[in-house]
Formats: sequence, structure tokens, C-alpha cells
Amino acid sequence: MFRIIHCGFSGNPPFTGLTFSNYQRYHSNHARYDVAVVGGGIIGCSTALQLLWRYPNLQVALLEKENRTAMHQSGRNSGVIHMGIYYTPGSLKAKLCTEGADLAYQYFDKHSIPYKKCGKIIVATNEKEVKLLNKLYERGLANNVKGLSMIDGDAIREREPNCRGLKAIDSPNTGIVDWQLVTRSFAKEFESLGGTIILNSMVTGMRTKSESLPGEVDGLDYPVVVESDSGGTINSKFVVVCGGLQSDRLAALSGCSVDPKIVPFRGDYLELVPESRDLVRGNIYPVNDPDLPFLGVHFTPRMDGAVWVGPNAVLSLAREGYGRAAINASDAVDALTSRGLRRLAFRHLGYGVSEFYRSLRIGSQLRAVRRLVPSVTAADLTRGPSGIRAQALDVDGNLVDDFVFDSGSGPLASRTLHVRNAPSPAATSSLAIAKLVVDKAATQFHL
Repeated sequence: MFRIIHCGFSGNPPFTGLTFSNYQRYHSNHARYDVAVVGGGIIGCSTALQLLWRYPNLQVALLEKENRTAMHQSGRNSGVIHMGIYYTPGSLKAKLCTEGADLAYQYFDKHSIPYKKCGKIIVATNEKEVKLLNKLYERGLANNVKGLSMIDGDAIREREPNCRGLKAIDSPNTGIVDWQLVTRSFAKEFESLGGTIILNSMVTGMRTKSESLPGEVDGLDYPVVVESDSGGTINSKFVVVCGGLQSDRLAALSGCSVDPKIVPFRGDYLELVPESRDLVRGNIYPVNDPDLPFLGVHFTPRMDGAVWVGPNAVLSLAREGYGRAAINASDAVDALTSRGLRRLAFRHLGYGVSEFYRSLRIGSQLRAVRRLVPSVTAADLTRGPSGIRAQALDVDGNLVDDFVFDSGSGPLASRTLHVRNAPSPAATSSLAIAKLVVDKAATQFHL
């Protein structure tokens, strides 16, 4: 039977949105597992689930530092189910996105997770953007995106009466879902298959244990010791780390290089006020700048009926701080002393200043919003939520836009696998990414 364990928490277990069984306090220093997965975001939960789908006899633990899963990137994103239009044909990102979207829809249907295929249009508003849009359309076709078509201005107005543009890519199978709910569904199924979730347990160390006490076999059969801030430890044969915003720091704990460095970018959303939500029907996106990893200010309907507008992209001085004034001293020093960030900032100084200015005033964002939907006024907008994106940077200031797996060197190298970078759209691709991670773990760990 599934066990959910809360480290350092008194009273009833915190509400997670799921029904958990067999609640236990965590006081044992001798918990033993075949694989420990660190990180309770969507990649960690999908990887843990994929391990038990493929190897049902494994003893697998999932460690999460918060009091529930999906508290950061996985629970603070736009909620879009992407189709794979933007990515280089033949690339791993393109393959995983298209495969992941198919797997996601199948999972939603099987588990009765609500979603909407409200579609998406990517709108060109001038001739320069039309040229970029045509190239983007060719990419989408090369990536076998289902149902893709190019539409003209009249068809744009038919699709979205308040939107104006010269041409647009129409992606009718793009959808929306609550990815936090999806992540917790992964966790619930992982539990039902016998997995153990350990909450309130921030990993602070990883080491090998080469010897065992008399009568024990930990050092021989479970040689990796994972330490947490609660004072508890678990012993495991192997460890897979899906650390998201903390992936570089967790990698360093097991002897890996700190590079690529995680630099947090905060995205602040606006929202349409309730009485203006009918201005849009589905996702409306601009033609993005191909030199930047951000998709520009767009309109995104939400499952709860809200419509988000944005986001911007500004450097965050707190990896897990969601207010515009949030500062964490350690995170700030870490970011500002990054050579890669300094080089990136130098190359894109104008863009960075513009984004920072737009984050201060709603009115300053109105111009970008009205390029797509001219009838929007400042009175239609209010401030919405914020999220943090874990952007991996190399030492030269290049945005790492591919998957990075690492095991480092030293005694833990053969027993640890770090997912250092799982680039956007990781939520859409999560089930496909999990298959890839487990493939790599199976080869490295001889599962």
C-alpha cells in the first residue's frame, strides 16, 4: 500500500488536492529504496510514475521539500498544452513535445482530468512578422503538428472577432489544462502503485555509505545516503534528481559542476477583468522573436474562466519569490555574480530594460496587448499572478535550450542521474520526458 510521509510536520497532513492513505510520521533513519526521485514537480512526479509503470516491483521514493507537490514551476505556468510548432524539426524538443501532447491528452481522457481544446492562433500584424510566420508554419508542418493551417485576416476575425492581423497560424488542437492538477494526479497514481512520497524534506546532502553496521546491509545494497533538513535520511541504491529551479545546487551536492547555472526569470501576468473575458475565445499569441526564448505577450484562457495576459520576463532576485519586490539574498548574489548572466545582459540590455519598465506599470504593457486585440483598454486589465522560469545559462551567457543530463564524477557518479535542464514546454512534454529519463536511468543503473 502507498505510504505518504511528512517530515518535520505536526498535526494533520497538509491538504494536497488528493486523498492520501496510510499517513505516517517520518522518524526512521533506515528507510530503504531502490530509487529515490528528488523533486515533486511535474518532471519528478512523471518520472517516479514512469519508473513504477515500467518496473512495478521497484521500491521508489519521491522527495519534495514543500508540503505538497507542484508548488513552483509546475503549479505556476500558463496551463497551455503546446503542440510543438516552435521547435527545430528533428530536435529532441520537437519530438518530445509532439509525443508528450499526445500522451497528455490520452492521460487526461483516461483519468477524467478536465481540459479544453480551445485552440491557438499565432498572429502576424505586419509584413516582417508575416515572413517569420511563414517560416514558423513550415516548422510546424515539419514537426507533424496536427490540424495546422494558415489563415488570413478575415478568418482571424471569424476565429477571434476582436483580434486583428494580416495572417495567422491556426492550431486547433492546442489546449489548456491545470498542470498542477495533472502533477498531483501523477503523484496519486504513483502512490496507488506502491510509491512513497516524503514531503517537507529538503535534500541537503548526498553521500555514499560503503560499510554497514552489524546485521544491516545498507552500505552494501543501499549505498547512497540522501540527507534532508529535517534530520532524516534515506538509503537508496540509485537517485534521480529533477530539481527544477534548484537543479544546479542539487547537482553540486553530488559532485557535479554548477554549470549550467540556473538563472530565474520572473513572468508577471495581467488578467482581463471578469466583465472583459469575452474579448477572447482561445489562445492568441504574437510572432515571437526567434533570438529569445520567450513567446511574447499573449492571451491565455484558464480552466477557471480567467484570461491571463502576458507575461513579461525580468530577472528575479529570488528563485521562489513570486512578488515583484521579492528578494532572497543568497539567490540574488548567486544570480548577480554569474558570468553567464552578465554576458547575456550585455547582449540584450535594451530588451531587459524594456521588460523591467513594463513590469512596473500596466499602462506600459498596453501597447503590446493592443497589437493583437486593439479594443483592450487599461480598464480591462488588472494584475495577475507571477511565475518563475528556471533558465539554464552556460558560462558564455548562452541560453541552454536543450536537455542536459549529468552524473558528474566521483563515488556517486554511477548511482545518480540529474535532469539539469528540461526546457519549455516541459509540462506538455512531461510524460515523454519521463520515458526518456527512465530510459537513461535503466541504462546507467542496469535496472
